[in-house]
Amino acid sequence: MNKELMEALDILEKEKEISKETLFEAIENSLLTACKNHFGKADNVHVEIDRETCDFLVYAEKEVVAAREDVEDDCLQIALEDAQAISSKAQVGDMLHVEIKSKEFGRIATQNAKNVILQKIREEERSVIYSQYFEKEKDVVTGVVQRYIKNNISINLGKADAILTESEQVKGEVFRPTERIKVYILEVKNTPKGPRISVSRSHPELVKRLFESEVTEIRDGVVEIKSIAREAGSRTKIAVWSNNPNVDAVGACVGMNGARVNAIVEELRGEKIDIVNWDENPGNLIQNALSPAKIVAVFADPDEKTAKVVVPDYQLSLAIGKEGQNARLAARLTGYKIDIKSETQAKDAPGFRYEDYLDDEYEEGEYDEFYDEEQ
Repeated sequence: MNKELMEALDILEKEKEISKETLFEAIENSLLTACKNHFGKADNVHVEIDRETCDFLVYAEKEVVAAREDVEDDCLQIALEDAQAISSKAQVGDMLHVEIKSKEFGRIATQNAKNVILQKIREEERSVIYSQYFEKEKDVVTGVVQRYIKNNISINLGKADAILTESEQVKGEVFRPTERIKVYILEVKNTPKGPRISVSRSHPELVKRLFESEVTEIRDGVVEIKSIAREAGSRTKIAVWSNNPNVDAVGACVGMNGARVNAIVEELRGEKIDIVNWDENPGNLIQNALSPAKIVAVFADPDEKTAKVVVPDYQLSLAIGKEGQNARLAARLTGYKIDIKSETQAKDAPGFRYEDYLDDEYEEGEYDEFYDEEQ
């Protein structure tokens, strides 16, 4: 029996990652519960389990009294005559360890003891799963699509299920059951029914984590993702910076023949990704962020976090983008409120004469940071 118990504990420890010590404590508590159900109380009952052999001993500490008629509580006291049958050295007033045979427990007490063990195993299993996924919070994991629950999707992450709510889904994405997808873990909550895991496919951090897993230079810290702006399912802009002058940040993210960025685009179901160089100079950064549009001039106010941008007439629609998307993402990426005008509009707009700031060293098509204190 003890060998079978040890094997069972080994299996539980390996499969459910519940420590043996926790299981031993659960068994001890179950035996105490059984004693309480059987005798009505268990304040003086102790359980000892040998961690090596699984041999266990259940005993009650009882006070030795002179005669049987002096025994007021069988659970707490024992007559000298009965005590000496257990230990010949017993004397009145001694505290004697009286062994309790667990086989004598009734069916109800035994069932309650079993329930205590099972309940503890369930609690520990939930605790282990919660700890595992709590450590993965704000990270990307691979899951298997199970089923649609109204507009939400249940995704199996291995040892737990996650919920991809409608608000965290990318518009237009449709998944089939058993399909494997990558999701970003938003939050892990511990509930009485086990961990509740919320995941996302639309969060900007999903793209960031995908680049970290795909690009070795980002993982090693050589290249940093300084900023990211995303409209899920359509387009993402990321600004990257290299801590090593010999490493091209954009090239590292794109990869040979676009292999790295294409792998991420494929995971995101064709979402377009613009990778630009980060620059401490806000004028340069805004110019990079508005790519692929060409910029004539940038007037940036770092205090107000606003910028006025002049582009060639034929580049205006490209700079703004379809339904304003390019300008909107560039504003999010840089943190600046960007006002884009064509050269014709700029010349006609009062107080926005970029020609006053251009001299012989600036040629049309070049850019820099400009400050107009009059504005």
